[in-house]
Amino acid sequence: MEETNETFCVGIDLGTSRSSISASNGERHVIDSYVGWPVDMVARKVIKKTVLVGREALDNRLMLDLRRPLERGLIKEGAKKDEDAVQEILRHLISLIGLKQKSKNRAKLRAVVGVPAEAFRNSKQRLRSALEGVADSVMLVSEPFAVAYGLEALLHALIIDIGAGTADFCVMQGRYPTEEDQRTLPNAGDSIDEQLLKLMREHHPEAQTSIHMIREWKEKWSFVGEPKKPVVVTVPVKGKATDFDITKEMGEACESILPPVCETMLDLLARVEPEYQENVRNNIILAGGTSLITGLSDAVQKALADLGGGRATVVKDPVFAGSDGGLALARDASSSDWEKLSL
Repeated sequence: MEETNETFCVGIDLGTSRSSISASNGERHVIDSYVGWPVDMVARKVIKKTVLVGREALDNRLMLDLRRPLERGLIKEGAKKDEDAVQEILRHLISLIGLKQKSKNRAKLRAVVGVPAEAFRNSKQRLRSALEGVADSVMLVSEPFAVAYGLEALLHALIIDIGAGTADFCVMQGRYPTEEDQRTLPNAGDSIDEQLLKLMREHHPEAQTSIHMIREWKEKWSFVGEPKKPVVVTVPVKGKATDFDITKEMGEACESILPPVCETMLDLLARVEPEYQENVRNNIILAGGTSLITGLSDAVQKALADLGGGRATVVKDPVFAGSDGGLALARDASSSDWEKLSL
């Protein structure tokens, strides 16, 4: 649909760890998917705000009822506070692109939001409810499909979008993907964090670590295969700063996602029409923050060897690939597309 002065389009990648937005005015922003409210009157006096969002919330977490409200890419079940937190994230993203809150004179806002490939319908509805009052029209699409659309990888391609909460797969065959074309796995960034924390407690029980420290280490030094250099971290032991070589633990934790990811990739490839399988094998596209793990694309490509080889690449901009694709969809979709895809 051709954009007019009365329509404002955005693509939103609402992620478990980070959320990004791409807007039709050229603005792009990414924030940490955290929201926090002051826990008591002392915290309110120190913070001087009713709610904190993003990195500010994470940095002040000791004074907050801190929420990381998205679990495997969708709102956590059973907690009204998490629904409120998602709304705060969405409002904050909209404010960052310079669009005022919904008002009589504001341009109509069309938002395309990426969700895990196999999201349940009731989970989609909860997300749609969180968007009420934030956007005028909402389209929910699978995250890997949004990536594919933004890259125009619409024919003979397999997108593997590995974020914090989920790894999502989508085979593109020149049309809107069906349920059979898509998969979702829980083996992603968070599962690596959990595995690394477990290994640290097993191998270095004296080290004082937290899940936030673990995530920072992973983002700096994650790898599969051969490490480029030793991974050495400094953590307190009974209050004393102590160095630990965690190269082995880091490699083992990161490689834990490879078997399920590669197995799912191979299963989807086998379901492609025989004459097109080679084309798809040579067009494997990795996206999402976890795709930045050093050596991951080589490991995925190695898994294709038994099928006759293939090619796996990482998108140039994993941070905004999903939201950029959502923006492209918001701009291109016709009225009938909005009706069909907004269910």
